[in-house]
Amino acid sequence: MPELVRHHDGTLFRDLNHNGTMEPYEDPRLPVEDRVTDLLARMTLEEKAGLLCHGRMLAGDRGPYRSGAELIGERHINHFAMMQVPSPGEMARWNNHVQDLAAATRLGIPVTLSSDPRHGVVSNPATAHTGGGFSPGPEPIGLAATDDPDLVEEFARAVAGELRAVGIRLALHPMADLATEPRWARISGTFGEDADRAGRMLAAYVRGMQGDSLATGVACMTKHFPGHGPQADGEDSHFARGKWQAFSGNNLEQHLKPFEAALGAGTAQMMTCYSIPGGSGLPEVGASFSREAITGLLRERLGFDGVVCSDFNVLTGLDIPGLGELPPRNWGVEHLSLTEQLLKLLDAGVDQLGGETRAALLTDAVRDGSVAEDRIDTSARRILRDKFRLGLFEDPYVDPEAAEALVGSPATRELGRRAQRRSLVRLTPRRGALNRIPASPAVYVENVDPAVAARYGRVVERPEEADLAVVRLQAPYEQRESPLERHFHSGSLEFPPEEIRRLEALCATVPTAVDVFLDRPAVLTGLSAAAALLTGSFGAYDDLVLDVVFGRRDAEGVLPFDLPSSMAEVEASFGDVPFSMPNPLFRCGRRAGG
Repeated sequence: MPELVRHHDGTLFRDLNHNGTMEPYEDPRLPVEDRVTDLLARMTLEEKAGLLCHGRMLAGDRGPYRSGAELIGERHINHFAMMQVPSPGEMARWNNHVQDLAAATRLGIPVTLSSDPRHGVVSNPATAHTGGGFSPGPEPIGLAATDDPDLVEEFARAVAGELRAVGIRLALHPMADLATEPRWARISGTFGEDADRAGRMLAAYVRGMQGDSLATGVACMTKHFPGHGPQADGEDSHFARGKWQAFSGNNLEQHLKPFEAALGAGTAQMMTCYSIPGGSGLPEVGASFSREAITGLLRERLGFDGVVCSDFNVLTGLDIPGLGELPPRNWGVEHLSLTEQLLKLLDAGVDQLGGETRAALLTDAVRDGSVAEDRIDTSARRILRDKFRLGLFEDPYVDPEAAEALVGSPATRELGRRAQRRSLVRLTPRRGALNRIPASPAVYVENVDPAVAARYGRVVERPEEADLAVVRLQAPYEQRESPLERHFHSGSLEFPPEEIRRLEALCATVPTAVDVFLDRPAVLTGLSAAAALLTGSFGAYDDLVLDVVFGRRDAEGVLPFDLPSSMAEVEASFGDVPFSMPNPLFRCGRRAGG
């Protein structure tokens, strides 16, 4: 860990280029733009090209990614998305290790570590992570269900504190996409179907994450511009079957509203969408390759001058052990050569190549005259600006012991529990025997921890022995074949007929409370009639749901999307238009069985 040096005028600085002199870019007193200009003038083409790559990394140099020493020392790459993190202490130590690697380079440019969400309950190797000691709240869709921007901002501030403690300074979130296509696999990461509510919650989340200054916060890379929600048939664009969107209602403007709210809150960066926006009026290419989307909409119309990063691996594929080889998501430009795709991406206005570590693609394009070096400089300037604003040039190191103490602290975990509690939605009134639960009831449970249920009554093995039953369900989805696609819940929103019959029989045997984890808007028509109580959750501990079942608390949440009455209604609706189902079972905004 390099020590601070005292300049002859008394100023403490980090001698990043190891020459004993305080260069302008090392001077903490100078304005950020002056420091950026000085550093950019000192950089080689290879160093600037490395800035434009945003790779992946695992703590400890575990595969399948190349080593930090090679990527930082040889390829000059200094932005990495951290994948699974075993523990806060290990992550903090790894941050310090890669910062040491960066400090040993010619100019000592520090590393920016980024991360997909880590504070929910959904784990997907391509989009979100759980574990690592971080304090879970509900999924973002559950934060929207709280309908409380102050709580969302407070939770985001706690999230930022935990991320900074382990060295993560850039969040590859929030998602500003609208949940207008109920079948889409990533609805749990959105702030719902209502553009106005989503905008309020997004703005609160960005304010909480970034704080009063990026020097004490975590930068947000809001995504997926100009909107990922209207996926044709709900298929996700990580996969070729989901490359197209369907703006059948000609409603692109509605999908821009949450992004405008995030911009108003000062989001530092933006990530583009993989999908081809069919019917939107934009060119039929993924947004990373669309000059009309990035330069026209985002830069010129909405006034954004921050970093734009492509979604990951739009140029080259990725081979992940256990998940298989993933092709590039170069939707709409597959017919172009790799060099032509790169040029189209740069012309569109992308600053950074998500998931890319082949910086030579950029240097080769400059040297053969395909790209002017000042185009590389434009993006490098934006990227360096955020590194300085984050305070990385002053101190990129963290304290592993402090990280172990802060991450997952009792106070932060209780805040996550409070957000989960506030997100629970009661869809139907309490019926029958659930209004007259005996003092020590016999309880039958499914998908509920029996040890937790035992705090509320005597747990029995057969529903016939019970005074009431509590069943927790996952919203239905179709199992897909590929290892990665299994993590994306897609397809029908209806429970299989045999499962409905089984649950209806259970409800006929004993008064049954049913809670459904609504990572997507499930069809609950049969259950709503049969259950003695029906609730929706978005990531909540068992005891929080049981508190509602046993009448210790009522559910306070607001339904963040329409719940369809049937799949036929879903299929007949416009996937880009909020509330386009004429007769949903429950309307967005429903609260406490109202």
